[in-house]
Amino acid sequence: MGKMKKGTKAILEAKLTAVPNPYPDRDYEVSITLPEFTCLCPISGYPDFATIHVKYIPDQSIIELKSLKLYINQFRDQSHFHEAAVNKILDDLVHCIHPRWMEVIGDFNPRGNVKTIVRVEYRPEYKKEKGQ
Repeated sequence: MGKMKKGTKAILEAKLTAVPNPYPDRDYEVSITLPEFTCLCPISGYPDFATIHVKYIPDQSIIELKSLKLYINQFRDQSHFHEAAVNKILDDLVHCIHPRWMEVIGDFNPRGNVKTIVRVEYRPEYKKEKGQ
């Protein structure tokens, strides 16, 4: 078996990375579009393709974009239902940067005459309201 390629190794070893927010005293929105998301259907094994949209209001940290790119590419060989993939992305990003607010939308390409859009949101005050 040949040597692992540089990109494959970088994707396998990818970890989401936070960097300091240059304006932590200001509310501003960051929008990121990841148009080449892919994962595998856990039932059929066929690939699912989507555009992932991330919006957030940072607090003390922002997401380092290269780490996000590599993290997203890890999904290509993983089996996830659409809902699970989008929720996992939200959970992992929130855990990494602890934003004031975040939304992740998975806009999945149609397959078998079915179009799916999954939207999840993180609001710290919502957890407090629910007593969590």
